[in-house]
Amino acid sequence: MALLFVICYNPFRIDNIMDIEAQKFWKKSKKGLYVNMNFGSNKELAQNKLILLYIIDKINISISNMQITRLILENKYMNYFLLQQFLTELCKGGLLSSCIVENKTFYAITQSGKQTLTFFLDMVPYGIRSSLSNSITSIRRSLKNEILITADFLPENYNEYVVTCKVHEDNFSLIDLKITVGTKDDAREICENWKKSSQAIYAEIIDSLIKKRE
Repeated sequence: MALLFVICYNPFRIDNIMDIEAQKFWKKSKKGLYVNMNFGSNKELAQNKLILLYIIDKINISISNMQITRLILENKYMNYFLLQQFLTELCKGGLLSSCIVENKTFYAITQSGKQTLTFFLDMVPYGIRSSLSNSITSIRRSLKNEILITADFLPENYNEYVVTCKVHEDNFSLIDLKITVGTKDDAREICENWKKSSQAIYAEIIDSLIKKRE
């Protein structure tokens, strides 16, 4: 087994909506800004897109596709296929931005998205706003932990797999651990253990490294 690691201490009221799907509706806000409302052909679609903008805005960190999907489906806000469609349309419309990090797509709200959300905030159901306000701190903490603790593996050759385990804190790398193992099962087990117990494993590594030896 080969071992390499680096350790350091220390992301509308609208009564008449366009009948043509994806037609653009322009409305002037109180500030004189024109907002591109590419919301589709009915109020429910518009509302769902605003719910997405609201959640991503309130979370206030970059959120991965997997994380926003789990959050939306757990709360039954919309189905999976509509969610993916709306994420794509919001990005194309400039209301969300996206970036790919380690093969994962992360989303963040843009300034145009914030302006749109401010103008049409009353379309987001009060129940959703209230529920999110009560749980946003725990949601954000959970998402941050998921982002900061990562583990993945890639095949090096037929019988070698390189496992990469990381912990980041405030964009600072606490530990970047690479291990070469002989089987996919071992690699998968290491990843699972790291995600479950990274703090304990990190402490054990530090303790072992600073312990005085004869």
